Amino acid sequence: MSKTTDVTDAVKAAIDVGYRHIDCAYGYGNEKEVGDALRAKMADGTVKREELFITGKLWNTFHRRDIVKKNVEATLSDLGLKYLDLFLIHWPLAYQEDGPTFPKDENGKFIYSDADYVDSWKAMEECVDEGLVRSIGLSNFNSEQIQRVIDSGRIKPAMLQIECNPYVNQDRLISYARERGIAITSFSPLGSKDRMWVKPQDPKLLEEPVLKLIGDRLGKTPAQVLLRYNYQRDVIVIPKSVTPARIKENFQITDFELSEEDIKAIHGLANGFRVCLLEWANDHPHWPFNIPF
Repeated sequence: MSKTTDVTDAVKAAIDVGYRHIDCAYGYGNEKEVGDALRAKMADGTVKREELFITGKLWNTFHRRDIVKKNVEATLSDLGLKYLDLFLIHWPLAYQEDGPTFPKDENGKFIYSDADYVDSWKAMEECVDEGLVRSIGLSNFNSEQIQRVIDSGRIKPAMLQIECNPYVNQDRLISYARERGIAITSFSPLGSKDRMWVKPQDPKLLEEPVLKLIGDRLGKTPAQVLLRYNYQRDVIVIPKSVTPARIKENFQITDFELSEEDIKAIHGLANGFRVCLLEWANDHPHWPFNIPF
């Protein structure tokens, strides 16, 4: 999630470089700015709609089956599009509906809803039927939650988006999803060093010496090494940046290859540290991190 003032220019720069997969979410609060960029780049002939792959996400306050479509329609309106290529349930846990995006009580505690993500999924299937979205998937779901969706739905999830980098490599969850024909997208592939809730004691992925050593040998930056690491694992990566030079740099990862020794060394960084744990919601019955994967 980036500041809304930076988003339009960043998306324009990314499309100019060659990015075609744009990852959006209602909860980010910046879809109108993304839409401004999309309209501008389609209007000037840089790209056609059919050349783009646009992902949206169902926010936690829209899980109730009767309002799922409202989230889809709001996203389409803000982006200025007629359909989404992919629509994900952002989190398996639901917040109180019909109010603010982040509903809290007088003590600052998030207010939950008992809406079930299985019912959300069935409403999303109806959005596929109506042509509003072309494929649907999940984000931040664990293996048991994924299976529950598969068992109760009629459309299998096409995608699982999860935090995935050397600190939390997600090997078991990736294998589980792939056995069920689900593709994987990694968010925070660079460790999200600019996240608003960073703590001084948090490990800094981009500063790990092994990444610099590998990068120096290959003439690449630690960020490029990290992106290539997931790329070679057949994991889709969606790095976030608002800096044109870094946007371009992050795109340049197909002209080199990591060795088996490199991959093993990078894998050795695994420590289980997550940047997106939602620990403030760990008492929600659908919080996804109560089991190993």
